[in-house]
Amino acid sequence: MADTTNPNPNPINNISAYYQTRAAHHGVVTSDWLAQAQAAPFSVIEEFNNWRKQPDLAEAVAAIRALASVIRSSDANTIAELQSELKSASDSLKSWDRTSISLTAGCDLFMRYITRTSAFEYEDFNSAKSRFLERAEKFGEISYKARKIIAMLGQDFIFNGCTILVHGFSRVVLEILKAAAESRKVFRVLCTEGRPDRTGLRFANELAKVDVPVKLLIDSAVAYSMDEVDMVFVGADGVVESGGIINMMGTYQIALVAKTMGKPVYVAAESYKFARLYPLDQKDMVPAARPIDFGVPIPSKVEVETSARDYTPPQYLTLLFTDLGVLTPSVVSDELIQLYL
Repeated sequence: MADTTNPNPNPINNISAYYQTRAAHHGVVTSDWLAQAQAAPFSVIEEFNNWRKQPDLAEAVAAIRALASVIRSSDANTIAELQSELKSASDSLKSWDRTSISLTAGCDLFMRYITRTSAFEYEDFNSAKSRFLERAEKFGEISYKARKIIAMLGQDFIFNGCTILVHGFSRVVLEILKAAAESRKVFRVLCTEGRPDRTGLRFANELAKVDVPVKLLIDSAVAYSMDEVDMVFVGADGVVESGGIINMMGTYQIALVAKTMGKPVYVAAESYKFARLYPLDQKDMVPAARPIDFGVPIPSKVEVETSARDYTPPQYLTLLFTDLGVLTPSVVSDELIQLYL
C-alpha cells in the first residue's frame, strides 16, 4: 500500500508549501531522480515531489502523475481497496498544501475521471486495474497537453503591432506569447515587476530569450501605462464557479483599471484549475501567505500583509482561454458541472 503519511512535516510560519519549495520546483532535473525514486518504498508525496522537479510541469499535473503511480504500485486485490488507496493518496496530496487551488482541483478531477469507467464491469481485477491505469495515464496526458492547446487558441487574439500587459509568471501565458512570436507576429509586452517575489523579472527574461520586445514596470505604474495597452493577459491559480479567478496579488486592481479604460482582460487557465469554489469577497478564501522581504528592518509593531493572491470577479474579465475552448466567464459554471458530474 502507498505510504501517504506526513504530507508536509515542516510548515514554516504558515507560509504556503508552494512558496517554501519554489526554488526546488524550478530547479534542474538530474538524470537519476526517477531511478532513486523507484529504489525507495513508494510514497505518493515523494513521487509528487520528484515530478515537481521538472521545471515545466505544473503542480497539478505532477499530482496527477503521482496518483497514476499509486495505481501502478498498488498491492490492492479489489476495486474497493484500490479506490480507498487512491482516495487516501489524493487526500495526502491535497494536505501537502491546503492553499493550492490547482492541486486540490487536479486531484478531485483525477478521481472523477478515472471512476467514470467500465472497469467496475470487469470480473477480473487485473483487467479492471489495467483499465484504471489506462484512464489515469490518459488524464495525465490530457492535462500535460493543455498548455499547448491554450497557446494555439490564445495566440489568435494577438495582432501585429499590439501591446500586451502581463502580470505574474504564468507558464501558459508564456506559451501563448511564444506561439504568437513563432507565428512571426510583431508585438511588445509590458511586464509588471511582480513584487515581492519579482515574478515579472523572470517572465521578462524568458521573453527576452525569444526576442520579444519587453518593458518592465513597477507594480504601481499599471494605471500610468494602461493607455499604451491593447490587452491584458493573466494566468490563474484557480477558476471559480462564478467565472472569476483567484490569482497573484495585484490581478484584481489591474483588471479594475483595464475595465475602466476599456481594455480586454484575457485569462489563460487549464481546466484542471477549475475549482468548486464561490468566493463572495477578497477574504472569503483560504489565505495563502508568502515570505516578504522589504530589504530593510520592519518594526515589530508594524503589521505586514502577506497574502499571495486576490479574487477578480467575472465582470472584470473578457474571455478565458482554456483547453476546453475559449469561454466567457458566464459559461464557466456550466463547464464545472460537466467536469465534476
